[in-house]
Amino acid sequence: MSDLVPGFDSKWIVEGRKRCPEYVSLGDRRYQVQGSLIRAHGDANPARSMGITYWVDVTDYDEIRREYAASRPVVMIVLMDNYDEMMKNVAERARLEIRSSFEDKLASWVEGKRGFWRRFDRDRYLYICERRYFDQLQAERFSLIDDAHAIVNTSGIHVTVSIGAGIDGASIEENYGYASLSIEMALSRGGDQAVIRDRMNFTFFGGRDAEVETRTKVKSRVIANALGASIKDASTTFVMGHKYADMDALGAATGICCIARSMGKRARIVLSDRPNACGAMVEELKKYREYADVFVTPKEAMLQANARSLLVVVDTNRPEQVEDRALLESISRVAVIDHHRRAASYISNAALTLYEPYASSACELMAELLQELAQQDNILRCEAEAMLAGIVTDTKNFTLRTGERTFDAAAFLRRLGAEPASIKRLMQTDYDSTVTRYYILERAKIYRSNICIASVDRTVDRVTASQAADELLNISGVEASVVLYPMEDGGIYLSARSIGSINVQVLMEKLGGGGNMSAAAAQLPDRTTEEADVLLKAAIDEYLNQA
Repeated sequence: MSDLVPGFDSKWIVEGRKRCPEYVSLGDRRYQVQGSLIRAHGDANPARSMGITYWVDVTDYDEIRREYAASRPVVMIVLMDNYDEMMKNVAERARLEIRSSFEDKLASWVEGKRGFWRRFDRDRYLYICERRYFDQLQAERFSLIDDAHAIVNTSGIHVTVSIGAGIDGASIEENYGYASLSIEMALSRGGDQAVIRDRMNFTFFGGRDAEVETRTKVKSRVIANALGASIKDASTTFVMGHKYADMDALGAATGICCIARSMGKRARIVLSDRPNACGAMVEELKKYREYADVFVTPKEAMLQANARSLLVVVDTNRPEQVEDRALLESISRVAVIDHHRRAASYISNAALTLYEPYASSACELMAELLQELAQQDNILRCEAEAMLAGIVTDTKNFTLRTGERTFDAAAFLRRLGAEPASIKRLMQTDYDSTVTRYYILERAKIYRSNICIASVDRTVDRVTASQAADELLNISGVEASVVLYPMEDGGIYLSARSIGSINVQVLMEKLGGGGNMSAAAAQLPDRTTEEADVLLKAAIDEYLNQA
């Protein structure tokens, strides 16, 4: 058969299937091939068997099918996501020039694609085309995103663009809904990227550059009022962060406790018994009578929860990463406060959300909410120190992901009595952890000239691995680091950090993980260290080759 029809694969018929999984081309015709294998009764020798195939000409049908698929409509929303920054303190004539330049770029990008575009808001454009032309735009990796960077205002700020696309919907209306979700996802991940939404999931392009801070205190005030109303109305407020909680998650949780206490309510922090990176701070908080019975296990929280309970999730937006997913699924009223960029999976049923990928930490966001909801006299010194510790942890002592608002929040907490020396003592590590950290550093190797990979063959503490990844960034010329180590329950855990142009969130997403531009992680179940190392290097190659 392969001599008669080059490329014909008969594996499917040998495996006992009745139909070839793909159409077979012969000349200019395409066929659906069916068949079976016939053997003599009781004879298992395949050499004495006969295969029969039936070839059905489906060329006309397949052409109609392909044309139908290629002509399906695609809806895209194109957003100049830093419009306010571009137009701030700019003369009206210059504004018109910026908009005209951008529309020229957009018109050039879609030229020949036989679609149409219209501006329907000051910074938003609607573009509709057929799927065949959208595939071309996707193959070019949405070049408009890079082309728009050439437009610069008088202050030296360049235009950034987000694109949200909706495909595979049953109607144009449904595709527009997908496009709206996509543009929201793009903005929640920091903008300057394209996101595609189909019936099943999201696909991401771009998002490799650092985020530009675009937040205003108006949004913080609006969210604060809504959060305060939700806490007042709730019978019990629970707050939990991600698994293996760190200082940022705990600090943000104490902020919710402070808000609840200011309103005459009680909040409970859900924390499991597993080891975490904030044990010293937890013990310090328990010395205060206000925190004597605040900490509960997930099982205790489940027993105390009822229909009027409120769950506030901090420092994560992914359901699989929360401290206890069963609790998340059992409470109907959920609020999310997070600074990580959204991944394809996120808590979608939240009634209140504060996603700010431009923020340094969840504690920075919580400090702003506290200024709206609590009197300074009601904020305990230990709470201020917990939140400042969270900011210090996520910014690596104010060296990464810091903006004007970061220092404003830190100054506010310092005025409340937070002592940097006390925070330093609480963040000290023990002797064994220090030795383990240097054990990891000894095994580090440079890959592709600017990425440091440390692969260890024994289980280590997650906090220690993260600290080692941070320390590898001190090596001259290293822009990103990744530490690989075995998990106790099998598989490999990867902790990644970045200080340069490499976006480790995008890198870890290729391995099923997530995070933000400067800190991300991933888990590879049922893999050995050697297999994980190969997969990581392949993901790095793919990432760098796309640059």
